[in-house]
Amino acid sequence: MSEFTESAAVGRALISVSDKTGLVEFARGLSEAGIALVSTGGTYRQLAEAGIEVTEISAHTGFPEIMDGRVKTLHPKVHGGILARRGEDEAVMQEHGIEPIDLVVVNLYPFRETIRKPGCTPGEAIENIDIGGPAMIRAAAKNHAHVGVVTAPEDYDSVLAELRDSANRLSIGLRRRLARRAFAHTSAYDAAIANYLATQIEEAPAFPPEFFLHSVKAQDLRYGENPHQRAAFYRDPDAPSGCIASAVQHQGKELSFNNINDTDAALECVKSFSEPACVIVKHANPCGVARADNPRMAYDLAHRTDPTSAFGGIIAFNRAVDGETVSEIIERQFVEVIVAPEYSADALRIAADRKNLRLLSTGSADASTVVATDVRTVTGGLLVQDADIRQVTRDELRVVTEREPDEAELEDLLFAWKVAHFVKSNAIVYARELCTVGIGAGQMSRVDSARIAIIKAQTAKLEVRGSVMASDAFFPFRDAIDAAAEAGVRAIIQPGGSMRDDEVIAAANEAGIAMVFTGIRHFRH
Repeated sequence: MSEFTESAAVGRALISVSDKTGLVEFARGLSEAGIALVSTGGTYRQLAEAGIEVTEISAHTGFPEIMDGRVKTLHPKVHGGILARRGEDEAVMQEHGIEPIDLVVVNLYPFRETIRKPGCTPGEAIENIDIGGPAMIRAAAKNHAHVGVVTAPEDYDSVLAELRDSANRLSIGLRRRLARRAFAHTSAYDAAIANYLATQIEEAPAFPPEFFLHSVKAQDLRYGENPHQRAAFYRDPDAPSGCIASAVQHQGKELSFNNINDTDAALECVKSFSEPACVIVKHANPCGVARADNPRMAYDLAHRTDPTSAFGGIIAFNRAVDGETVSEIIERQFVEVIVAPEYSADALRIAADRKNLRLLSTGSADASTVVATDVRTVTGGLLVQDADIRQVTRDELRVVTEREPDEAELEDLLFAWKVAHFVKSNAIVYARELCTVGIGAGQMSRVDSARIAIIKAQTAKLEVRGSVMASDAFFPFRDAIDAAAEAGVRAIIQPGGSMRDDEVIAAANEAGIAMVFTGIRHFRH
């Protein structure tokens, strides 16, 4: 069994990379240190053209690249040189003319990038499945007792620095870190291929037999939901623009676990509106939402819904934010995070005076940037489902009461329905003139949510009378309808489907309330 050496000498490096970022500078550093270089295909040509002394792989193995490059490094002189146990296998190496390879610098064919291209064919995808690369990476990582393996350009500087400072030797600590990263690299690569092939199977199930996730740590967090919990934030490398994972932070201290969770909730809600809108979130629930002609007006209306809860909240916009809007926010309330597609120069200048205010820009943020799959953890497993992105149009609404909603009520009903979609169940939303006036969230009974939303409106000195009501799921009893009627609600939108729908509809008719069914619900747990 091979012993791990504290430091391993590097005399020969094999380089074969698809991502050529920093390649020439790194290879030149190795060459100037007296390390012999062996390379393949396009990597070899780029190094040779840069005037770096390098041996082509076919000259090293004595065997030409064949099958349009499909077979070039799958050779005993390559894998024997990588896998040889120093101090044990020298006799075999000498017998077969195998020279040691002490450093493997490989990253893989761009499979993920290829399948993201519009119109990518299965044939193109398959040709971008690397075979020789993963084999070399895994061989070097397995033999990290003696061999270094580099799979990411961001590691080039640290490798060169250690070689320079230790007479062309790599420490076991660095080799272990590089080996761990190498196996993570090939694991993510194989997962991407498996996930892609699952989509190519005829009559494939909606969810494949295995579900693979690949996320990269963006940062350690100071703590989790509570100070005694450790936490980190991981990003999907393929995260689209318009989401919290791809957002750019312009200023302010690092985001906390709760900041990220709440900002995601606010951003996903505001993205559901095509018109200018503002969403204020506290503890993952919207506490104020409004549509208006511009962001400043939308914020003003959203803030009125629940000024108390808005304090220390997260504010999201779906339009560029100007200096006047930022000034209005910071003069009116304490805010943890503002997130928007972009900011004017004036907005950035004004926000800079509040050093602790986190300012995030997402780029384009609309309903087209939502993620299609929702994944949640449970003890010992994952729950995976289609993301709840289903919305209803006017044509899909079914009027079930004697009175039909008028045009203004219909607008408010559809607005309130979108908000209810993002409120924790049981969810009740009262809205008027495209602005929330009261929100009840997360109660065990629906009537309690209805009453709490009324109390919220009364506390904010907002008028419930003349508003509309949205419920994320059906009403099991008429009690919430009676509470809404007493408060002066004019119209209600809900999924329908209760055993007591007739009783609920009768209650609405008695009060002269218009009611429409959507046929779908929006539980949010």
